[in-house]
Amino acid sequence: MGIDDIRDEIDRLDSELLRIFNERASLALKIGEIKKGLDLPVYDPAREKRIFARMTAENEGPLDDQAIVRLFERVIDESRRLERIMTRGEH
Repeated sequence: MGIDDIRDEIDRLDSELLRIFNERASLALKIGEIKKGLDLPVYDPAREKRIFARMTAENEGPLDDQAIVRLFERVIDESRRLERIMTRGEH
């Protein structure tokens, strides 16, 4: 496998990640609407800790657990930001 083949595979994976990130964000927005209706806070630290624990338990590398947590922190932060914006009607 040459460098171009590897780059093509990275491009394919990047496109898949983009689709997955947007799908996850859409689901977070649905949860945001439910939380709003139930008058629940957007931020749920216990849920985030469970996500980090599950992802690090499933992690087989080569990324270390701290890298996995940082990546998921960023994804969750962006989902939370979007959830706050959308539930306030701030498009």
